[in-house]
Amino acid sequence: MTDHTSRPDPSAPDGGSDPSAPDDGSVAPPTAPRGIPLVAVDHLAKSFGAHEVLKDISFTVEPGTVTCVIGPSGSGKTTLLRSLDALEIPDSGVVRIGDCTVDFGDIHPGPKGRLDRRTRELLATLRAKSGMVFQAHNLFAHKTVLQNLLEGPVVVQGEPVAQATERARRLLDEVGLSAHADKYPFQLSGGQQQRVGIARALALRPQVVLFDEPTSALDPELVGEVLGVMKTLAAEGWTMVVVTHELRFARQVADQVLFIDDGLVVERGTPDQVIGDPQQARTKAFLRRIMEPI
Repeated sequence: MTDHTSRPDPSAPDGGSDPSAPDDGSVAPPTAPRGIPLVAVDHLAKSFGAHEVLKDISFTVEPGTVTCVIGPSGSGKTTLLRSLDALEIPDSGVVRIGDCTVDFGDIHPGPKGRLDRRTRELLATLRAKSGMVFQAHNLFAHKTVLQNLLEGPVVVQGEPVAQATERARRLLDEVGLSAHADKYPFQLSGGQQQRVGIARALALRPQVVLFDEPTSALDPELVGEVLGVMKTLAAEGWTMVVVTHELRFARQVADQVLFIDDGLVVERGTPDQVIGDPQQARTKAFLRRIMEPI
């Protein structure tokens, strides 16, 4: 049974800083209006050539909750996550994060996929609502850990260096890496690099944090340290959408689990429902392969 009794109310005034107000260096999650989903996805579809990767995906994410997306390889999980961040442009459907809504059916790329200025600005606004944690860290190899955290807030968002540095150091302390601020990525273990990736995503002050199988590229003994940081973030009230094969993590931390197969949401519910007592044959078969591989 998932225990969320220690999570703060994300709509409470002291649950985090107002993203529209001047930032004070806080590393707490932002607040969100009560009773309104923070993320809403309606009828999302995406094809690559003749291959339909996402067929008709709809779901919502409440503020301060964790949604885990599970499913077999090639089912569309990563494409879905990248669509939330507009790293992939869906063919149709609507994505809303906070007060930014994008109807991808109204986007019509020009020659060579070029987008007009208004569309680029709209997608940039959507991207600013989320922070992405990738499978393979994607850190700047020529920058120190601290410099990696400053790149987005200072260069992209125009935040003053002193303010961004203060929050970056707090975030490094949050993920247990305060002593490594001046090291380069090659000097860190894979687990440490992924924790830097998490801190870098949080440095952007996102409303939702997106995780794309954050432990899949790690050695087994390093998985726990990354999942531990993610559990702490969940307890603090960060809104998270996590693509994962870590079913124990999903059962312990998730408020909602989506099982995706063949570009569709086949089953959704609490972890106890979807993982503990699945109703769909495809869900049962997937979980059996994961839990009983031999």
